[in-house]
Amino acid sequence: MTDKERSCEEFNRLLDIIDELRVKCPWDMKQTNESLRKLTIEETFELADAILSGNDEGIKNELGDIMLHIVFYAKIGSEQNLFSMTDVLKGINEKLIYRHPHVFGEVKVSSASDVEKNWEHLKINENSDYKPVLSGVPSSLPAVVKANRIQEKVRGVGFDWEVREQIWDKVMEEIAELKKEIENHNTESIESELGDVFFSLINASRLYGIDPEAALEKTNRKFIKRFNFLEKETISKGRSLHNMTLDEMNEIWEKAKDED
Repeated sequence: MTDKERSCEEFNRLLDIIDELRVKCPWDMKQTNESLRKLTIEETFELADAILSGNDEGIKNELGDIMLHIVFYAKIGSEQNLFSMTDVLKGINEKLIYRHPHVFGEVKVSSASDVEKNWEHLKINENSDYKPVLSGVPSSLPAVVKANRIQEKVRGVGFDWEVREQIWDKVMEEIAELKKEIENHNTESIESELGDVFFSLINASRLYGIDPEAALEKTNRKFIKRFNFLEKETISKGRSLHNMTLDEMNEIWEKAKDED
């Protein structure tokens, strides 16, 4: 038996397990799309955490949890005569074939950038009714992820910098505007300009092939590690952070950086 055949066998086994749980388990029986939603979001973040940690075993386990949720939603859809797992799989298969004409058709591309542009054009043409380019960006996305997705979307229709180095003039322009509003003590405008700075930096991240969410999370983890070192060193000396000067804390902080 090939690995693909074993995968199909295990997938069918999962479908059978969900069928049984929906009629025999009190907890599974009462679940709805709404009740599962927050759990799905949690599982997705746990997968992201495992990816950032380089935890291959964790990635495998979290993918299983997300697969469970996908099958669960499809089961609920089938019970309500709305759609089945077959419909879900057929839909994504047909979408992938349609949106990859350079693989399954005669379209020629020379780069990943060409693929992205074709993808956005094809999405627009999928429906006879026109939909705005940004209509597919979920409003509930975290702000950093949403900003990055917005920028990717408009890039797909050609709204982007000609060369990525141009972004730094924009970053510096936004920082200058922020500093001006700070000097004017205009709180509302400071918030707006700070948002513009963030947006431009996220744009820079995209242009240089960096995931801004992942980059920020790595910095978060690095800061936590260094601060934990600072706190541990302080306690080992019989002192408290509350009674230390900033210079004293910075001295230990520099040692923490050497531990990275």
